[in-house]
Amino acid sequence: MAEYEVLREIFNQCSGNQMRDIYVEEAEIEDIDSYMDTYRVGKDITEEVYQHEDGTISYDMNVDGLRQRITFQPI
Repeated sequence: MAEYEVLREIFNQCSGNQMRDIYVEEAEIEDIDSYMDTYRVGKDITEEVYQHEDGTISYDMNVDGLRQRITFQPI
């Protein structure tokens, strides 16, 4: 089981508001893909996964029109 700092960014859908909601937590995660199933709830889901050289994993998702990015950075 690995320990990660998890950063969840929810992008605002209003064109006049460029702010986003940001949630940060530390979590021990055995399987990131299973952890991500929590956020894969909806009818129309698109997802791109990026693995960075420093071990960080980022998921860019659009779930029923709600755009969000979830980043896992090893601690």
